[in-house]
Amino acid sequence: MTVLDEAVFAELQNVAQAPVSRVDAARKGNSHRHGTEVSFLLVYHQGVASSRPDVAVIGNESVDMGFHRARSVLVVENERNFYQYQQMLAFSSEALGKPLELAQCDVILGGGNRVIRGAILEWLKGYEDVFCAFDYDAGGLQMFSTIAASLGEKATFVQPPNWQPWLTQFCKIPDSTERFTRALSLAEGLGFVSLAEAFRATGKFMEQEMILDE
Repeated sequence: MTVLDEAVFAELQNVAQAPVSRVDAARKGNSHRHGTEVSFLLVYHQGVASSRPDVAVIGNESVDMGFHRARSVLVVENERNFYQYQQMLAFSSEALGKPLELAQCDVILGGGNRVIRGAILEWLKGYEDVFCAFDYDAGGLQMFSTIAASLGEKATFVQPPNWQPWLTQFCKIPDSTERFTRALSLAEGLGFVSLAEAFRATGKFMEQEMILDE
């Protein structure tokens, strides 16, 4: 390769190098090329006295939270469902066949792929059980797949054992054939046979807000 302009070549090399921080990534033209050094999680726990959740500040090397974590945690994908955490705990208890109450199970908001950031995954390892209540679509299944790869058997996908009574709640038309195929592949790969059958039977996804419609 012959370099015709050393200055331009040096600039291209700089941009191509992996950024060492979020600020460095922004200088290179795209801050999203580097993860954030700190994340904020909204949390409902036993010590919360009102409908306003607590906050946990999680960094790569430190955690700042004003509560003692419970044995288990329920990760809820969407904000509306997170705010209705008591209903989500009740749904999860029925789906899993075990009682989940705030006294023994924290509830956190994990939407926007926030929960699959490295530092948060490390923090989640401090729980004995991590129950994941996500949308029943390609995005939710991909998020759970990432969590399960990191947490192993600690991670459990919250879903009814039998999807037949829920088929009318599958209302979301997939954005593309590729997304639908991806969801089917993920469901089958994770061993969620009943969910894969629900996808096939309806040709649609179920957003978790439909739980609140029950």
